[in-house]
Amino acid sequence: MNDWEKGTIAISFVDEALHSMRERGMDTESLLLQAGISPRWLSTPHARVAAANYGRLWYLIAHAMDDEFFGMDTHPMRVGSFNMLCRSALHSASLGKGLERMLDFLRLVLDDMSATLSQQDGLARIVINETGSPRRMFAYGTFLMIVHGVGSWLIGRRIQLLSADFRCEETPASLDYRIRLCDQARFGQAQTSITFDAAYLALPIVQSQRSLQPFLREAPGNLLVKYSNHDSLAATIRRRLRRLPLAEWPDFDNMSKHLRTPASTLRRKLSQEGQSYQAIKDNLRRDLAINYLSGSTRSIEDIAISLGFADSSAFHRAFKKWTGSSPGEHRRALSATL
Repeated sequence: MNDWEKGTIAISFVDEALHSMRERGMDTESLLLQAGISPRWLSTPHARVAAANYGRLWYLIAHAMDDEFFGMDTHPMRVGSFNMLCRSALHSASLGKGLERMLDFLRLVLDDMSATLSQQDGLARIVINETGSPRRMFAYGTFLMIVHGVGSWLIGRRIQLLSADFRCEETPASLDYRIRLCDQARFGQAQTSITFDAAYLALPIVQSQRSLQPFLREAPGNLLVKYSNHDSLAATIRRRLRRLPLAEWPDFDNMSKHLRTPASTLRRKLSQEGQSYQAIKDNLRRDLAINYLSGSTRSIEDIAISLGFADSSAFHRAFKKWTGSSPGEHRRALSATL
């Protein structure tokens, strides 16, 4: 399993992805089942799905609607458009040229949304141009994750975003968007945009025709997790924990020593990202649990022990708190989709 597949996606992303299909009276339940996602999870606000399952759903929705932009524009982004977008940028001399080609391509494909790239005072900015009322957060997020994800792939490293502004108001899933894009996110702004160091624009394209096919096979799921905000403090801590057995996870004070950061400073910085050390540990164990339950036949007791719980009942209580369902209910709902 690729590393990006080990992440999880909030159920609200699933609900948003299906929004236009439901508006058109199209069958959504069969697509969820084909993607390995239980329709019952939509009524559980805290439920999460494995990134690989969400990537599969994205693919199925695109083909059902013949629209890789989920029906969020008056002109559909026909199946194959993402492939052509990648190819149009692949042979650019630099990331800046590649981004310009992508934005030109999206301007030709979509009617209601377009974006421009500019730079000033050492900063590069991609601004979404549109008229009318603000759109759903999901529309802005999808547009930006496509551009940012492909751009990051082109140069073989994540483009670290310095800020992200959105015209829409903040949603309950805003933390997931901060994780995917930038923790310095603001809502209710005049324009939707992302900002990053202009030095990125001069970086050469490191991908080739040979690396394009593996990338396309994993897309779009890889864009949601692989190029998430790995530069945040929370992501740094998560990576450090992933390298250690659960029994060796340090307490807060020892983690602050490992990071050479005073405990009070670490707590404040995490709070600014909307995180806490306990939440990071819980979320990592939650993601590991979801993937164990989804991708293996291991017993619940074995999973509980491997995740550091004293017994399966303690794991049961924690998992229900994290996702709204018990480990057994999650596995049964998943098996009903197979």
